Amino acid sequence: MAPTTPGGSRDRDQVHHQPDIARTARLIADPSRARILKALSDGRAVAAGLLATEAGVSAATASVHLGKLADAGLVVMESVGRCRYYRLAGPDVSLALEALAVIAPPLPVTSLRESSVAGALRRSRTCYDHLAGRLGVDLLDCLLKDGLLTGHDGSHSPDAAVRDAPSGYGHDVDYRLTDTGRDALARFGVDLLRLPTRRAPIRYCVDWSEQRHHLAGAVGAALTARLFALHWLRYGSSPRVVHVTEDGAHGLAATFGLRSAD
Repeated sequence: MAPTTPGGSRDRDQVHHQPDIARTARLIADPSRARILKALSDGRAVAAGLLATEAGVSAATASVHLGKLADAGLVVMESVGRCRYYRLAGPDVSLALEALAVIAPPLPVTSLRESSVAGALRRSRTCYDHLAGRLGVDLLDCLLKDGLLTGHDGSHSPDAAVRDAPSGYGHDVDYRLTDTGRDALARFGVDLLRLPTRRAPIRYCVDWSEQRHHLAGAVGAALTARLFALHWLRYGSSPRVVHVTEDGAHGLAATFGLRSAD
C-alpha cells in the first residue's frame, strides 16, 4: 500500500480536479469555433445551418466543429424534427468568452458592417440572458438612483477590486432589492415569486466594454425577458446585438428614467 501523508488524499483530489484549460483554449482558438460560440452567447438555440453561415464554413465543417464543442461540454444539441439546434451549455461559457474579450486584441475592421456591429455590441447587447453594454449599465444606474436597488454605486475600480475581474460575475459587492424595488418590479410584470430558486436573485457582472456593473442573476434575466415580451427590445441582425424599439424608448424613460442611446 502506498504511504499516505496528512492531507494526502485531499491533495490527490485537488490535482485530479485541476481544470484542463489548454484543451478548452485549443477548442476556442479556432476562428470558426470562436465565431460559433459568439453567435450562441445570448443563450438562444440556433439552427446548425445558421451557425455555419455565421462561421463562414460549410454545413459539414460546422457539424464537425459543433461535435467537438459538444464533446467538450461547451454546447448542447436539441433536435426539433429533422433540424438540429445548438445552445451554450450554460452562462459560464458566455462569461468565459466575455472575460477573453478583455485580454484579446481587437479583430481588424475590414468593412463598415463590422464597425457598425462592434459599436452596436458596446451600446446594447445580451450577456447570456441579461442586458449588457451601455444600455445594461445605464439600466442598473437608474435602478440604483430610484432606490430599487441598493448596496453600491455601479462603478468598478480595478485598483480596489478584491475578487472582481475586468469581466464576468462580480463578488465584491452585495446588491440588494429594496421594498420599493420589489413593488416596482411587481407592477412592471416581473413575478419575483416565480424566479428559479436554484439561481441567485441578484447578481452583477463587470461589463467588459463599459467597465461598470450591469445587473445579472434571476432578476436581471427576468427583467430582460419582460422587456422583450413588451417589445421594448428586439434582437439585431448580428448575434447578441439588441435594439431599443420606439415603444421601448418611451417606456424605459417613463418607467425607469432611462434615456436610450440606441
